[in-house]
Amino acid sequence: MAMQNGAAPRPNLVFLLADDMGAWALHCAGNTDIQTPNLDRMARRGMRFDNFFCASPVCSPARASILTGTMPSRHGVLDWLDGGNLAADHPFAQGRPAFAHESRPIRYLESLTAYTDLLAQAGYHCGLCGKWHLGDSLHPQHGFTDWYTIARGGCDYFHPEMVEKGEVYEADGYVTDLLGSRAVEWLQRYAAQDAPFYLSVHFTAPHDPWDADQHPQEYLDLYKDCAFTATPDLPLHPNQVHTCQYGTGARRKELLRGYYAAISAMDHWVGRILDQLEESGVLDNTIVVFTSDNGMNLGQHGIWGKGNGTFPQNMYDSSVKVPFLMMAPGRVVEGAVCEEMFSHYDLFPTLCELCGVPCRSIQPLPGHSFAPWLTDPDRQNPAPVVVYDEYGPVRMIRRRDCKLVLRTPYGPNELYDLVQDPGEEHNLYGQAAYEPLVLALSREMDAWFRLYADPAFDARCEGVAGTGQHDRPGCYASLADRYGPRPAYVKEK
Repeated sequence: MAMQNGAAPRPNLVFLLADDMGAWALHCAGNTDIQTPNLDRMARRGMRFDNFFCASPVCSPARASILTGTMPSRHGVLDWLDGGNLAADHPFAQGRPAFAHESRPIRYLESLTAYTDLLAQAGYHCGLCGKWHLGDSLHPQHGFTDWYTIARGGCDYFHPEMVEKGEVYEADGYVTDLLGSRAVEWLQRYAAQDAPFYLSVHFTAPHDPWDADQHPQEYLDLYKDCAFTATPDLPLHPNQVHTCQYGTGARRKELLRGYYAAISAMDHWVGRILDQLEESGVLDNTIVVFTSDNGMNLGQHGIWGKGNGTFPQNMYDSSVKVPFLMMAPGRVVEGAVCEEMFSHYDLFPTLCELCGVPCRSIQPLPGHSFAPWLTDPDRQNPAPVVVYDEYGPVRMIRRRDCKLVLRTPYGPNELYDLVQDPGEEHNLYGQAAYEPLVLALSREMDAWFRLYADPAFDARCEGVAGTGQHDRPGCYASLADRYGPRPAYVKEK
């Protein structure tokens, strides 16, 4: 095992990433409907974070922020990528209309530093098993030498279009099984080598589709008698859009059953991966992280979907809060819950510190290492903790006691008192008594984004509507070009 500075061996790192999994969708977080025994095992053997946030409540921007430790308005991935993954003339695209919009492969993050670049430079062997969805799916990037991914962003659970050795093919099997078994095989191959390893396992679960024919019966049967009381059964939100499946009555239960089945299938492979680390004798020197790219609503606020489950996009906690578990024997307190607020942009400096790798990047990093909390989860933060989110023209600043959401240029805007109203049901924006608070939070958010955003990639100037990003960001000539006509939901004063 490689030594750092001639002293202790560098730890291995396994990064497990779910797709569209809400922080509420864990048994160990209080959801009595769902069965997640292996994720619960991670929480017992490590630490669960109760207030962890994504940087953007949609997949590609959130994933780019995890890797680069910065915001969409710095890295330029502003929406889920509807293009740039493959070329339209790729042989696999012939006769497949779904690929017709792919245009050309684009490496969206090629000018930035990913923490995997730094790990590779420090001697880590880096592998990816699973979803990439950050452009140019065919070729390994950012320190990865092993590359087993998905041709585009999403896929059906059975017979997914996979990428291996630069080739696209339709695989025979259930995608969660394919990714999990490949991850176990990878660990069997590399765990015994001298170099430290980094393995990203990016599941597509529990992203939709959730229909019964998309998931193995053994996992669906886990929920055949479930009452599905852990999520609210509310009328559809008036701003609900068609970005994912949704339903009421019997259809609601069918979709929740599929969602939970997808998580339990993923949980099974989390267990197999942990078992393999133990069998290989490396668990005691391996950091294992589990999180999701973004949160998810399955009835919360009447929404089905994430940030783009509504238009305009939403920033409810159910969209921006993610599950976060970390286990590392000897490095993380076991069985603890950390209540402090952290964001995915804090991962870059944290993982560098834990792996003994200098935290150096081309882009400025807004995050801070939360490594001290891994051994002292009740530690008091010396500075006020504030987290930020953005999705196109929608930006959020959140403190422990309040949240402000601003939508450029038309609104509607939102302010919530999270002490009196943790469910975010009573919008206080526009009330005279709260104008000083709105002004203070607005100034704080503007100052932060001026420091960490790139004006060329300012998401507020791109007309992002949650319907997908086809190419790199570009400047618009006028406000009308950016946003189109004034939306119908805006009331004239």
